[in-house]
Amino acid sequence: MSDNDSLGRVLGKVIVYAVLVVLIMGALQWFFVQGVELIVAETNLEGLSIIKDYAVYVYIIVLLFLGWLIVSSVASLFYTLTAPKYGISTAAAVKSLVRILGLGALIAGIAGGVAGGAAGVALGGFIGIVIGFATQQVLGQAVAGLFILLARPFKVGDIVDVAGESEVKVADISTLFTTVKRKDEMEVLIPNTMIIGQKIVIRQKFG
Repeated sequence: MSDNDSLGRVLGKVIVYAVLVVLIMGALQWFFVQGVELIVAETNLEGLSIIKDYAVYVYIIVLLFLGWLIVSSVASLFYTLTAPKYGISTAAAVKSLVRILGLGALIAGIAGGVAGGAAGVALGGFIGIVIGFATQQVLGQAVAGLFILLARPFKVGDIVDVAGESEVKVADISTLFTTVKRKDEMEVLIPNTMIIGQKIVIRQKFG
């Protein structure tokens, strides 16, 4: 999906994918509940009933595929809404963060739905916690990078003292790292979480 899609086109894709989920899941539900029985009745092949045992796996695959399309579309929607006001770098950071959170929620939701009932809620919550711990550092970096891009304490081209680096030039600000260039032309990648928690000295503003 292109980052240059218009707002209407991206929103249209979100709606189309959501409708596809409803239609396809409805069709699959009918097939595994009634369709297989009709086929068995017409063909007298009782062995075909085993197809029902694979229903849950089909549901998971379809939901993962269509769910990821929806998550990607929603992430692109956030990109389209954010880019005009905050710039491409900030919009890309928002898009990445939405994808990470959306994928975690998708996996936890599917796991909970498959288990069903109280067990499903517990399993979904457990998987959500596991994913949260597994991605804690990445999410922390992404949120810190997003804060820097939105708050803009400094921008590319500024000369700053930050995270133990003195009089370095900001070369790039991304989701996970801020890249600075020393006087000896060496580039240093600083984790964004280190920047948020420390003092920043702006020695020279660019432009």
